[in-house]
Amino acid sequence: MTTPLNRSTANAAPAAPVRIVHLGLGAFHRAHQAWYTQHASDGAEWGIAAFTGRRPDAATALGAQDGLYTLIERGGEGDRFELMSSIVEAHDGADVATLCRLVAAPSTALVTLTITEAAYNLGADGTLDTATPAVQADIDLLRATLARFPAVDDAAELEADDAGHAPPNAWAPAAGGSARGAATAAGRLVQALAARRRAGSGPIAVVSCDNLANNATAARAAIGGLADAVDPELGGWIAGNVSFVGTSIDRITPRTTDAEIALVEAECGYADSSPVVTEPFSDWVLCGAFPAGRPDWASAGAVFVDEIEDFENRKLWLLNGAHSLMAYAGQLRGHATVAQALADPACAAWITEFWDEAERNLPAEGLGIPAYRAALLERFGNARIAHHLAQIAMDGSNKLRMRAIPVLKAELAAGRTGAGAARMIAAWVAYLRRAHASGAPIADAAAAELQTAPALPAGEDLKALLDVLDAQLAADRAAESAVTAQIGAISVAGASV
Repeated sequence: MTTPLNRSTANAAPAAPVRIVHLGLGAFHRAHQAWYTQHASDGAEWGIAAFTGRRPDAATALGAQDGLYTLIERGGEGDRFELMSSIVEAHDGADVATLCRLVAAPSTALVTLTITEAAYNLGADGTLDTATPAVQADIDLLRATLARFPAVDDAAELEADDAGHAPPNAWAPAAGGSARGAATAAGRLVQALAARRRAGSGPIAVVSCDNLANNATAARAAIGGLADAVDPELGGWIAGNVSFVGTSIDRITPRTTDAEIALVEAECGYADSSPVVTEPFSDWVLCGAFPAGRPDWASAGAVFVDEIEDFENRKLWLLNGAHSLMAYAGQLRGHATVAQALADPACAAWITEFWDEAERNLPAEGLGIPAYRAALLERFGNARIAHHLAQIAMDGSNKLRMRAIPVLKAELAAGRTGAGAARMIAAWVAYLRRAHASGAPIADAAAAELQTAPALPAGEDLKALLDVLDAQLAADRAAESAVTAQIGAISVAGASV
């Protein structure tokens, strides 16, 4: 009989106290922020309480294992197995009562986020899209809650109990249930921050680890914008007491399959329902203040900087841009994984052309771009990491706004063709046209628009799709011509457009 995995059977150290709350319990968080926390010199002092997003499944599985799971680092020469123990609690994201309790606790120093780009619910101008039904529902819910339970300023009413727990909070829904719990990630966090304010637990940091440019600004716009819409006083408290930390994150983490579950059982001798596969490489750059403290992530290799934009763009354009280009062009040419696409001379040449454009619009000093590009080619070529193009292709409308649009605009403004960036957009358009023709579903926050636009007459469909990405770009004839030319070039190159 296979041994079940838990802290007793694994002879693991006692769970660390919860000092970090995480929203978005997925494979990337478990391969990245949880890994850095475990490897920090003081990691034994920093436990993570992680909450799922849309479904409770990951929390149910990890909860049965006391938060433990196996990290498989898959290099070209073989696999390395590590038992991860930094996640000490796993919760259903709908359990807003527990989220409020943990964020309100004085011992909690920071909240990290991996909620995906779409979950910020921002409009094209970068502000909170209050017309989104889920956002409006959260505004109504939180306003109603605040009207029933105004903020308490009397310190005598805020004393913790003998165990050090924050006092009961009217902003939180009933324990163990989702009643009166906000629906969006930002709404739940606003509800939890309101609980912290009421508990008098002091400042806290919110650290966005989502793969988007200016993620600290996005988090502030989503969370602060929602709080302002609910109650300006709450918004003011958040502005004065919540630090929004920006990050650039990097570690390729493909989906786990049954093969990895069986591999862990064979190699490690225990049954792990939730292993994570990742590459040996990892990178984390952070910028911002931590008013309540943080783990010594620098001892695990994280880098702290005063300005992060150039690091963000290096990663978004070179790594993620190449990924998106391969996701669409590679699938059009019959490939399924990153390694397969890179082995295709046409795709490899297109990556090089786009990288040359991106590099022209990044600082020449301080980013080590030649070495970074060389490392990316080595990582992409690791055929033992089955990084599926279909997974990367999801939510393309959000991703291309950050990965292709800035480079294309910069190249056109400089009087150059922007062919490399235009080709990425062209491949996306061709991919959507093919999906429309075959009736394949589109996994994207803008799926409704992306499904109707390709039904328009030729030319009109392109303009409609470009408008989804960027209205200014859609009105630019030079940009439209550049994309149109690359659709033809992709077809000539043998892609199934």
